Amino acid sequence: MFDMGFLELMIIGVVGLLVLGPERLPKAARTLGLWIGKIKRTVSGMQSEISAQLEAEELRQKLNEQQKKLDEGVQQVKRGVESIAEDDGDTSASTSRSKAAPAEQRLDDALARARTDTEGDDHQRSADASTADKDSASR
Repeated sequence: MFDMGFLELMIIGVVGLLVLGPERLPKAARTLGLWIGKIKRTVSGMQSEISAQLEAEELRQKLNEQQKKLDEGVQQVKRGVESIAEDDGDTSASTSRSKAAPAEQRLDDALARARTDTEGDDHQRSADASTADKDSASR
């Protein structure tokens, strides 16, 4: 933030010695140090709170995205089941037996796709969470 070298600190010390005198300078330096410490702690606390809020917001967004993907998968399975039900309802009993196996296969395929999408999202979510844990631990 401020780039202060040894020469600048020495000038400040000499001016402080001249203004405050040798009796009050140590007490003033100690008080100044305490105030600077409090300011640094306050700033670091605010930074950590802001970063925690940002991380929480990112997690909320990811959860919303995952929920949307899950809802889309459920809708796909629902459409698959409805189309199978329509196919079975339109045909006669003898024809429905022959179509039952392919219809069940399509339903199984739709469920497997939905599970795969959900499991992939779970793996991604757990990887994101472990990365966030590592980031917070490094701070």
